[in-house]
This record gives sequence, structure tokens and C-alpha cells, in this order.
Amino acid sequence: MSIKLRLVAMNFLQFFVWGAWLITIGAYWFQYRHWSGAQFGAIFSTMGIAALFMPSLMGVIADKWLNAEKLYGLLHIGGAVVLFMVPTIDDPNTLFWVMLLNMMCYMPTLSLAITVAYNALKENGADVVRVFPPIRVWGTIGFIAAMWTVSLLHLETSGGQFRVAAAAALLLGLYAFTLPPCPPRLRSTARRSWVDVLGLTAFSLLRNRKMAVFFVFAMLLGAALQLTNAYGDTFLHDFANVDAYRGMLAVRYPAIIMSISQVSETLFILAIPFFLKRFGIKTVMLISMVAWVLRFGLFAYGNPGNGLWMIVMSCIVYGMAFDFFNISGSLFVEGQSDPSIRASAQGLFMLMTNGIGAILGSSISGWIIDLWFTAADGAKDWRGIWLTFAAYALVVAVLFMIFFKHRHHREGEAVPLTPEGTLRV
Repeated sequence: MSIKLRLVAMNFLQFFVWGAWLITIGAYWFQYRHWSGAQFGAIFSTMGIAALFMPSLMGVIADKWLNAEKLYGLLHIGGAVVLFMVPTIDDPNTLFWVMLLNMMCYMPTLSLAITVAYNALKENGADVVRVFPPIRVWGTIGFIAAMWTVSLLHLETSGGQFRVAAAAALLLGLYAFTLPPCPPRLRSTARRSWVDVLGLTAFSLLRNRKMAVFFVFAMLLGAALQLTNAYGDTFLHDFANVDAYRGMLAVRYPAIIMSISQVSETLFILAIPFFLKRFGIKTVMLISMVAWVLRFGLFAYGNPGNGLWMIVMSCIVYGMAFDFFNISGSLFVEGQSDPSIRASAQGLFMLMTNGIGAILGSSISGWIIDLWFTAADGAKDWRGIWLTFAAYALVVAVLFMIFFKHRHHREGEAVPLTPEGTLRV
């Protein structure tokens, strides 16, 4: 099997593991376990907590002591064991710690997968910028395949989704040991301080007012991403309680409907270089924020019947909302960073979005939903929830337009395209 096909398999399974439960855990939590929104917010914040420290810590180990592909495999095997335990947990407080352990295993594999892929391609003399993006697309395809698998097997409200994820994680963990070796590079010859290794040098970017403002808004948009991941699927499941919608396609297979978002994501990736070169980062980020407003607003008024088109449009808009923020933001950070700290700068961007932003979005949204939008019988005012989220995105957009100062020069300005920024991890 060629290197490209081996890396395609790795990326497919990498995101299949995540896709098997990330979008449907809300349905499992609310529809099957009937636990509270505040507790669910805490569960969903586990990926943010893990992203605060685990990728850097595992990066140190891979840089100095253990082959990256072996560490990658061990983490996935550990994650498989934890995921297999999830359906046996009957207490939401215990599940928080179990899911935190799971995310501590999974989050560093996102960056380790890139490390292993880049190393394998370079060792084979491939042009990483040209060759890697088509490989990475198979990660999104794996995510979609997992969602369809869980939905078609009717596992969205059961613990079976975690066993599907566990099986994929175990397979990937074992498969990782067959990947091309990616040995440590810093055993004896190269020396770096712990500040460098942990990516803390990138915090020097915050001395620049423009970058400081950018990272604050990256954090706020990171919170928006968690809202749609956490509540989209369970929102569609709740329509099963309405006689007029029971049995409709979007209610029977909500994960399939939600997977339109990932399909859209793969298409909008192709438009990013054009928009960045023509309009610049400020306009592109504003487009993303407006797309978030539409994402939530269309959900507010959509339904599985005559309003299904609104739900589908919301899923299509998601591709623009995610890509124009997450991937374009990564490209902007790449272009604004000194070459010596570009890797750690990307780590800072991940910290603000998938770390701090994810924690705030998950925790605060759960508290707000419980306090203002949940009735005594547990029913949720989904229109009020989505309109509140839309208002949040609109306020962020207005503030970004006022406070983020960046002059774009169309003529002669090159947009830096790197493997890190070209596709989603």
C-alpha cells in the first residue's frame, strides 16, 4: 500500500472516532439519560480542558523520547478502553471525569496525526503543501461516515455510539504501529527551553494590539462552535415529541441531516484562498460571523416539516461559518507570525478556540439553557435558545468590526498557504 493510501486510512479513522459520538452525545445525554443542561455543558467542556495542556505535553514526549506514531497508537488504544466504559456510567459527575480522560487521550492525537503524516510525506520526497490537503479531506469523510453509521444503526440515543467509536479507536491504535517511523528529533543535538517546547513564546504575539484583539475574538467564535456541536443533534431529536413531526426523515436520522454541515465544510475550504486574497482576513472573519448568525437563526425557525429547508440551509451555512473562521484564522496567524514561533502560534490559536473558547461556550451555554430555556418538565424552548445564540454571534460580529483594525492590500499581497492552515484538524 502506498504512503498516501496509508495516511488516508489514518485520517479517515482519526475523525471517524470523533464523529461517532461528538454530534450525537447530546441526544444520548438528554433523550436517553435525561440529565441536566448545566451538567452537559461541563461534559462538553472536557475537550477544551484537555486542549489546554495535553497536545503540548504529548508533543514534548514525541519530540524527545518516543516515536510519534507509537505514542499516537498508545493514546488511541487508551481512548478505546475509556470509550468502551462510557455506556456503563450511570452518574453524570462520574461521566465528566471519564470523558475528560477520553479527551486527554484524543486531543493530542490531532496534532500527532499531522506530525506523522508530514514526516512520512517528507521522507518520501513529497510536496506536503500539494499532497497533504487531499489526504486530509478523508478525515472529514470519516467524520461523515461515522455520523451516518450511528444514525442508520439508530444508536444516536444509546451507548452503542461509544462502542462504535471504541472499536474504531482500537483499530486505529493498532494500525498506528504499522505507520512509517517518526522518531524523536531533540534527544541530544537540539536544545530548547521549556518555554519554547510548550509553545509559550507565541504569547509574545499578544503584545501586538491587533493580534491580541484577534485572539480574543477567536476565543469568542470558538465558543460559538461548541454551541452548534453540543445541541444541534438533540434539537432535532426533540421534534420526536411533536406528533406532527414524529417519523419524519430529519427526526429519524438527525445525524445524517447534520452531516450536511461537514459536506459543506469540504466545499467551502476551496473558496478560502480566493476570499482571503480578494477581501482580507477582516472581511472573511466578518462573513464567518454573519454565517454563525444565520446558522443559529435558521435553526430557530426551522422544523422537520415545511421548515426542513431552513435546517438544511443552516447546515450548508455551517461550512462557511466554520471554515472562514477556523481555517482562515489559522492562515492569518501563520502570516503574522515570525517563522521561529509559527508552530507555537498555531498552538496558541488552538488554545484560544478549542481550549478556552470551548470551555466557556460549553459551560456558560448549559447554565443559560437550564436557567432560562428549560421548563419544569424538562422541555426546552429551542427557538429561544437558538435566537439567543444568534444574538450572541451578531454582537461578536459588530464588536469585531469596530475593534479589529487590519488594512488589506489586494495588489501584490501573497496569502501564505501552509499545510497547517489549508484544512481542518
